[in-house]
Amino acid sequence: MAEGVLRHYGSDKFEVFSAGTQPSKVNETAIRVMKEIGIDISKQASKDVKGFLGQHFHYVITVCDKADKACPIFPGPAVRLHWYFPDPPHQEEVTEEVLGEFRKIRDAIHEKFKRMAESGKAV
Repeated sequence: MAEGVLRHYGSDKFEVFSAGTQPSKVNETAIRVMKEIGIDISKQASKDVKGFLGQHFHYVITVCDKADKACPIFPGPAVRLHWYFPDPPHQEEVTEEVLGEFRKIRDAIHEKFKRMAESGKAV
């Protein structure tokens, strides 16, 4: 979701990459709730952070505690930030409660990363 927000609002300021320490597929519920706010993440793909080792970044931002602990060190002057967001529920049945949790997390991510995109820097 963070990648989608940053690409949507900040593609003129940032080259955006997203990866995980345990990549899988993009969550269908995340795709659904992002579409509700006009951001299509259906074409995004889950990538392994190891594929980016050796590259230089201005910012490396982790969004969950597991990733913060497992994220490798990237060379160069990267500013490393940890912006914690709770992991949404990964239940197969998508209930209104599950959608509500995804929306809360989406809204928090949207607010934080939209602000970054608009300012051109981590705030």
